[in-house]
Amino acid sequence: MIGAGRRIDARGRAVVVTGASSGLGREAALHLERAGFRVFAGVRDRAAADDLAAATTAGRLTPLRLDVTRADQIRGAVDEVARQVGAGGLWGLVNNAGISLPGPLECLPPEQLRRQLDTNVVGQVAVIQGFLPLLRTGRGRIVNVTSGLGRVALPYLGAYAAAQFAKEAVSDSLRRELRPFGIAVSVVQPGAIQTPIWDKVADAGTETMAQAAGRAGDLYAEPFGRFLARLAAQARRSGTTPADFARAVARALTAARPRTRYPVGGDVRLGSLAARLLPDTLLDRNFAPLVRARPDRRPLTGEPRPAPGDQGPAAGEPRPASLAPTSSED
Repeated sequence: MIGAGRRIDARGRAVVVTGASSGLGREAALHLERAGFRVFAGVRDRAAADDLAAATTAGRLTPLRLDVTRADQIRGAVDEVARQVGAGGLWGLVNNAGISLPGPLECLPPEQLRRQLDTNVVGQVAVIQGFLPLLRTGRGRIVNVTSGLGRVALPYLGAYAAAQFAKEAVSDSLRRELRPFGIAVSVVQPGAIQTPIWDKVADAGTETMAQAAGRAGDLYAEPFGRFLARLAAQARRSGTTPADFARAVARALTAARPRTRYPVGGDVRLGSLAARLLPDTLLDRNFAPLVRARPDRRPLTGEPRPAPGDQGPAAGEPRPASLAPTSSED
């Protein structure tokens, strides 16, 4: 029997990474190629495909057109990978693609909530369903990327946290359902990491508030603007890097006995511990400074977005625990 500390040789094994256009997905795809894997990197447009092709160092990375919300592209990706890997099947599927749509739930349009869940949950399951026959042939493994928000739900990230909680549950169910077939399922949980997602999150939040009707938008504008600035500032200060995330993904794919969860960053470990040990009332009190409107600040509606980091906690307010969603999105 292979020892618990042993690693599986990556050479000749094929893996698919979704959401590899930028950020953590791109870093993971390139890292896995350097580690010896044959990588099929899911991207949504030609420019990202060309960028990845130019960055490849060993000629083992193939860009793959894959929007996880489109059934035709999922079928096309599965067919292309099946054609290239042949009888050897697929060793790994890294489900990294996703989006983050922030905003107070009162202000978030239902179609945005559907888009959040369709991309991060339904799309992920559809990709898994498509590739499972190849994974079964290869007796491979699935790595689902969530975040610390799969354990603790923050204000103003309710839709995103709902998707992350769902992905954690899907991963647990899959792990138990696929055990008879020898397919391992692990979750990688990155915390705050500086990647291009932060501009996308801020832009999405600004758009949500611009569309918010009447008094609801005015009520939330100031604390939500401060919240977005805090998110960006925390990511900039983070000591966790995209390379740390990529190494965790590689460990999940090469460990002889993969763990069920791989937290990446001290903020994720702290948040998970707090969720297990602290009562809800104490967690609510910890997050209260994030949602408290300041009487000396007028609403941000119509104002330019605050510079990240300019709006820290008021004097005497506690600093909330980690704010950041995963930065893995495509």
